[in-house]
Amino acid sequence: MNNSFLNNKHKIVIVGDKVLVKPSTQNEKTNSGLYLPPGVQEKEKVQSGYVIKSGPGYPIGANVEDEPWKENKEPVKYISLQVHEGDLAIFLRKDSYEIEYEEEKLLIIPHSAILMIIRDDFQDNI
Repeated sequence: MNNSFLNNKHKIVIVGDKVLVKPSTQNEKTNSGLYLPPGVQEKEKVQSGYVIKSGPGYPIGANVEDEPWKENKEPVKYISLQVHEGDLAIFLRKDSYEIEYEEEKLLIIPHSAILMIIRDDFQDNI
């Protein structure tokens, strides 16, 4: 990852239940030594990548009073996502959207497309 991306990632705001992922580099060769074209790798059903940023989560509906014309001054509340920055996420490739930001290939995926996460500091969260 280039340094300008790391310096500017604070500018990125992820919306709702979406997650920004830097895809892991995949093997360019099979176990027998054959080189795979890029199209083969992109057709894989499951892919992995590191979470760069995640959205605030799923919005919770506001309390509805008997008088719906009153303005609700409470800030929007969210149910937070399970993923954290730095997690290795295993996700469904077909649900991802590829973008390029500052010459970096990134993926935006919905939280529901994540099958599993691998976290280094898992013991701290138990």
